[in-house]
This record gives sequence, structure tokens and C-alpha cells, in this order.
Amino acid sequence: MGAVKTSYLFALLAVIAGTAGGILLERFILHRLRAVAERTRWQGDEVVISSLRGVTTLWLTLLGVYVALTLVQMPPRVYGLALKALLVLAVLSATLFLSRLAAGFLDLHLRSFRDVIPPTSLLKNLSRLAIFTLGGLILLQTLGISITPALTALGIGGLAVALALQEPLANLFSGLHILLSKQIRPGDYVKLETGEEGYVVDISWRNTTIRQLPNNVVVVPNSKLASIIVTNYYLPQQEMSVLVQVGVSYDSDLEKVERVTIEVAKEVLREVPGGVPEFEPFIRYHTFDDFSINFTVILRAREFVDQYLLKHEFIKRLHKRYQQEGIEIPFPIRTIYMRNQG
Repeated sequence: MGAVKTSYLFALLAVIAGTAGGILLERFILHRLRAVAERTRWQGDEVVISSLRGVTTLWLTLLGVYVALTLVQMPPRVYGLALKALLVLAVLSATLFLSRLAAGFLDLHLRSFRDVIPPTSLLKNLSRLAIFTLGGLILLQTLGISITPALTALGIGGLAVALALQEPLANLFSGLHILLSKQIRPGDYVKLETGEEGYVVDISWRNTTIRQLPNNVVVVPNSKLASIIVTNYYLPQQEMSVLVQVGVSYDSDLEKVERVTIEVAKEVLREVPGGVPEFEPFIRYHTFDDFSINFTVILRAREFVDQYLLKHEFIKRLHKRYQQEGIEIPFPIRTIYMRNQG
């Protein structure tokens, strides 16, 4: 009786020691390793350490449980079931670790080749799904469950599954098409034909998230995004022309107006953040209007949102300069001729 109690005591101590060892390993050793990894140039070590978060404690706990099982006398059937349970937990935890590792290295690799394939949660989730599927098949095979009938049934029922999941699959393949076509990438500023516009935050397996300038979020299903007209203000490059409409009086010297306007435009592009100082601004007269001669001033902004500050500063400075130069920006007027019939 005393030997049995002693074996149970040692088994309990083994489980406690394994769990405590895992906690200490994560709290101190992995924490220090993470600090060292942040100072290295290679980012792969950070991926490995972050993938081990929570898994090392489980592994050492399972080791402690396994040692406890060897110390305690129990019926063979119970012992076999306990070992199978440990095996299931070990395979699942290893699968979780490998899925984190694969997603982390995939994200790290895609950052180096973001011009080829932009990093998104869609690709990371697909890599996790592949690892979990492989882990599930390995688990079934380890437990002695034949996977051949399951694969056969999956092939037969594939059509029914595809019909039942028609909309999710359409979103998935549309997301892959959007990514591989590289016409819409995370970070791009886009405008949909329905009027919504903003920065693309992420492309997942189901939808694309767009953050608007007021900091609202628009969620668009991938299949919908792939079938509507989208304006991407970051393609073929982020720089874009900024058009400002101006009108001057018919009494104005148009050569002087052009010279003064270009001087102000150059000053704005040189001094205002978001302007392109290397760009040579120009104007184009285009309309004899009812009360003014209208023209367009062409500026250059580094990206879409920079145009607002450029227009703001340009209008202020141009108005002040026109006042100094005696150039009139006319009010809307209408001249009425009265015929005296008396």
C-alpha cells in the first residue's frame, strides 16, 4: 500500500515538474532568447521563438504525464487509452507549432518579395490550413485509422461540398485572383464604383478590408470586388497629377497670369509636404466662360491624400499673389441690356 502511494506521489511530482519547467522555460529562457533575437539581423529566429509560445509548456507537461504513466500501475486498456490521448495532444501541438512556423516564414518571405506577391492573411491562412490538414491525416494514420476510405469519400462528396460552399469558394478563388493579378495590394488607395474609397488593409480568404480616411472600415466580399470597377490610385505609381481649376477676368494679361501662377505652383511643390519639387507645373487655358477665362493648373503629389494639403496651400497663396499682382478673379456677373421702346 505504501509503495502505491509513493508511486502516485512521484507521478504527481512528475506532472508538476513538467508543467513548472515549461512555465519557467517560457517566462525566462524564451523571454531572454526573444530579446537576443530582436538584436539580430535575421528575423527567422524571432519567428521560431514566437511559434514556441505556449507550446513548450504543453510539451513538457505531456512529458511529465508520460513519466507519471510509467510510474503508476494501471490496467493495460486504460494505459493504452492514456498513451493515445498523449499522442493526439502531441500531434496537435506539433501541428500548431508547424502552422505558426510556416505562416511566419511565409510572411517573412513575402515581405522580401512584396512586389511579386503582397503579404496578406489569405496566404498565411492557406498555409495553416495545409499544415493542419497534413497533421490531421498523420494523426488518423498514427491512431490506426485508414485514411484511404476517407479520401475516397471526400472525392465522391467533393461536388456536394462545392455546391454547398459555392459562395465561400467564390470568395476564396476571387481573393487568390486579386492577389496574383497584383492589381489591388495591401496599402493601395482604391476607389470602388459604388463610391467607397480608402486604403486596402488586408485581403483574407473571404473579404477585403478597406480603411477610409475618416477611420471607418469597409468590408467587401472578394467575389464582389473582383466583379466591379475599381480605381487604384497607386498604380502604375503612387505619384499623381493634381488638377486645380482657376478663372481670371477677361481684362487680365494672360501671359502674366501664366507666369505668376507657375511661380506660385513651384513654390507650393517645393515647400509643402507631399509635393514633388522636381515636377514642372504648368497651366492650360481651356474655356471662355460667361464671366471669366478658365484654365487648369497641373501640380504633382506624392500620393492620393497629399493632394488635399497641396490644393489648400496653393489656393491660399495664389489668391494672395493675385491680389498683390492686381489679377482679378471675377465674381459671377450678368450684364442686362434694357431697350427703351418709348
